[in-house]
Amino acid sequence: MKRNLALSLVILLISTGIGLAEPVEKPKPLPWADPDRLSYEEIKFSPPRPERVVLENGLTVYYLEDRELPLVNISLIVGAGSVFEPPGKEGLAEMTGDGMRTGGAAKLSGDKVDEELEYLAAPISIGLGMEYGTGSLTVLKKDLNRAFKIFADILRNPSFDEAKLDQEKNLKIEELRRVFDKPQRLAFREFKKAIYADNPRGRLPEIASIEKIERDDLVAFHKAHFFPRNLRIAVTGDISKQEAIDLISRHFGDWDDEGDFATAPLPKPQGNAPLYYYEKKVPQSTVIIGAIGPGKESPDFYPFTVLDYILGSGGFRSRIFQEVRSNRGLAYSAGSFYEGRQGYGSFGAYAMTKSESTGQVLSLMEGILKDARESRIPAQDLHLAKRSIVNSYIFSFTSSHMIAFQYMMLEFQGLPTKFLSEYPARIDAVSREDVLKAAERYLDPDKKTIFVLGDQSKFDEPLKSFGEVKRVK
Repeated sequence: MKRNLALSLVILLISTGIGLAEPVEKPKPLPWADPDRLSYEEIKFSPPRPERVVLENGLTVYYLEDRELPLVNISLIVGAGSVFEPPGKEGLAEMTGDGMRTGGAAKLSGDKVDEELEYLAAPISIGLGMEYGTGSLTVLKKDLNRAFKIFADILRNPSFDEAKLDQEKNLKIEELRRVFDKPQRLAFREFKKAIYADNPRGRLPEIASIEKIERDDLVAFHKAHFFPRNLRIAVTGDISKQEAIDLISRHFGDWDDEGDFATAPLPKPQGNAPLYYYEKKVPQSTVIIGAIGPGKESPDFYPFTVLDYILGSGGFRSRIFQEVRSNRGLAYSAGSFYEGRQGYGSFGAYAMTKSESTGQVLSLMEGILKDARESRIPAQDLHLAKRSIVNSYIFSFTSSHMIAFQYMMLEFQGLPTKFLSEYPARIDAVSREDVLKAAERYLDPDKKTIFVLGDQSKFDEPLKSFGEVKRVK
């Protein structure tokens, strides 16, 4: 008991400070410095440049050494995509890419290819998108020859096994059926049809088009687009330049360059387009306002990139997010996106809101875009946007593989090699007047595309108050 009393007394003395020396005063924390006022040496951005070699048959190879790990990375770009599909066979490009990977190659069945790659721990991917396709192989240096032979056979001699094709078609058909259960995904899919109306980019896979695709279609599409001059291959990692060239020449050097480059018309802004409405009985609406923007080769690409960041892609500080979500609480997701492509770009401002505030959100978004066309961006917003874009740009070059791919993409898009090194300075040079001019040029209210998915019976304002309405299915 005495021990307990003594312990209690000690605890009391410690807690009150009685009988102890004066407590040492803790130093006050230093105030946080403003990041924009920090001084530091200028950071010079100079990623290594891969070497470029063109084989006799026209196949272009990019090489960049990286001995950090005993790995070799192979990537490719091919000028093949859904924009080149024949009408009525939408989905053919995707099926061709999937069939190349799963349907076997040369003397190996699809299942045998999977077994070999799994044993080697060497993943291979092939995918064909809208305007181009990509592929990749990552493998340990010691297994490179074995894995690359499979990779080369997939590119040159795909088997397109009928059973695997049927399986892929069934999976795609089921995926298309499920799209209707995901309102936001459905909305952006239908928006793509609307903004690319009367252009091959607006023709998307449907269940009926997938059902029409046969093995002969895959064979013909592959033959038309997979030829040396239409391919670019990057090799990086634990391999010398001579080893890389020897490897590719051994497997692709005798590949005859038999093929013609395919072309597709560029999309154009729609003049006085109607408001596209897709009716779906859901409690939330998806609202998208889109426009055709500048391509990556255009001087307007840089100010429009900054404009997009300020409007919506900049996250919490962007205008659309702040006004629609933060200030008024009208949307759980809001922002914008912009992608500059070869010869054109696509822009969209979007928000997901409850049905009862659809009209209010649409009016707010139109007002934000109108303000961007009519008044100069505040200097502080411009500075933040440019710093954020430039600072995040470095993450496009975190590995030799990514660096080589970026240079390879430049050539595919017809851009000069100095594009990458000049990008930060070109963004930094954007002025408030440049942004205003870009907004005036590309956010023309008479050339916009508005798309709304939702339940019109619950809207707070009829869509016809925003102009002519075209109902889509």
